[in-house]
Amino acid sequence: MTSARYAGDTWVCIKSLPRMIAESWRRDLEGEGIESVLRTPYGWVEGSNVLEIETGMYQGDVDLFVPEIKVGAAMEFLDLNQTTS
Repeated sequence: MTSARYAGDTWVCIKSLPRMIAESWRRDLEGEGIESVLRTPYGWVEGSNVLEIETGMYQGDVDLFVPEIKVGAAMEFLDLNQTTS
């Protein structure tokens, strides 16, 4: 898994997904109390408005990151294997 420093902490990429799917997963994680951010080719995104995405923001594949200490909880909640990238 890829890790990166963001906002002074280590975050881990749990999956690369099309933007719309990643946004949905990000909201699901938020509902479980698990912070997440997206990394697009243009930078980090903490929160997005679906209308912004539909009107022209980057919609390709993005990386979904969670704090390193929440990787296990996020992977379990999303039913992902630890080997999934």
